[in-house]
Amino acid sequence: MKFYFPLLLATLISFTAVAQKKELKAAQKLVDASLYEKALVALNEMQPLIENAEAKYSSHYYYLLGISKQKTKAFDEAIAAFDKATSIEKSAKLKKYGSLIQDNVSSLTNDLINEAVDLNSREEYVAASKLLYTAYELDPQNNTDYLYYAASSAVNGGDYDTSLSYYLRLKDMNYEGRKTMYYATEVASGVESEVPDLATYSIYKKSKDFTNLREELTDSKLPEIVKNIALIYVQKGDNEAAMQAVKDARAMSPKDIGLILTEADLYNKIGDEARFASLMEEAIAQDPNNAVLYYNLGVVNGNKGNREASISYYKKAIELDPTYEATYLNLASVILDGEADIVDEMNALGNSAAENRKYDALKQKRESLFLEAVPYLETLVSINPKNADALTTLKNIFGTIGDTANFKKYRDMLESL
Repeated sequence: MKFYFPLLLATLISFTAVAQKKELKAAQKLVDASLYEKALVALNEMQPLIENAEAKYSSHYYYLLGISKQKTKAFDEAIAAFDKATSIEKSAKLKKYGSLIQDNVSSLTNDLINEAVDLNSREEYVAASKLLYTAYELDPQNNTDYLYYAASSAVNGGDYDTSLSYYLRLKDMNYEGRKTMYYATEVASGVESEVPDLATYSIYKKSKDFTNLREELTDSKLPEIVKNIALIYVQKGDNEAAMQAVKDARAMSPKDIGLILTEADLYNKIGDEARFASLMEEAIAQDPNNAVLYYNLGVVNGNKGNREASISYYKKAIELDPTYEATYLNLASVILDGEADIVDEMNALGNSAAENRKYDALKQKRESLFLEAVPYLETLVSINPKNADALTTLKNIFGTIGDTANFKKYRDMLESL
């Protein structure tokens, strides 16, 4: 009797091992046939058999589970399953499935990237960022580009804390992300085009169908990264950190218009209009045909009460870009700012003959001010007939000066909106 239970136990162990082997073989066939959903059902059903299985069976199980999860886009579960299989084999001093898992890294990376691209196209940026970061973690030495793209997707998704942490890591790595691009000119057409890869480029070099083959190294992404760090700090309202980041970025790219404007915006936020104006002038020196730069100078000078300078900058902005609506409205507003002083002076006058003559002169001056603003407002309405601010101002102007026809015209346009 004392030999009975061990014999029964041995029989049960043997039976279980046979069952495990059989079920794993069936699951393997499903995976080989790319029937991953069915494989997951089979693996789920056999899970109880795996709890106390030998390492060679349990590692096989988790390898199949990882592949099936990967192909059904459950990437976190796939990686967890692969880690489990690797851990089991390491403890048992096995390496079969660990090797297969290592060979599968490039496939897993491709699946992650493809899904991230799809998510980005659907504007699901935060989810895409997570997958791109996972791809980076699979091989940090060779997949640093994916950390950069993960940061970009996080920014697009408004996840500034995550994107900032990624960009700071890239900065610490001194990541540049430079790539060699290849170009060739087709002899028949004379058109230069980008060559997709080095292998094709090597073939073209030996072909008589292509000429003027050249290589070009892309610009470093590091200045952009440091710039983005500054912009994120601005977005988070941390002006001190943003200012330091901008200084770091400008040290790398002192003539970058975007960085100059970012620094200018920071000084504008903290109320240093003199430094803001100085930086805007610096930006204009770099890009003298940029209407927005003149527009911004118009704004800051208008805020400081420098009416003539503000008007001059707005007019230059219109000259460079006659379609920029905000310039016309701001220009008219600055012109009309002079009305308040005239009205105050009119109201302070008495009823003497001399004061009545002065009153009439001031009234004429006020009307001239109105009429100076009218052409800019009318041009704006011609650009955008539904600009309610311009229509309202025109209606009020013509109502004030007694031009009934134009008053009704702009009133009717306003009411038809």
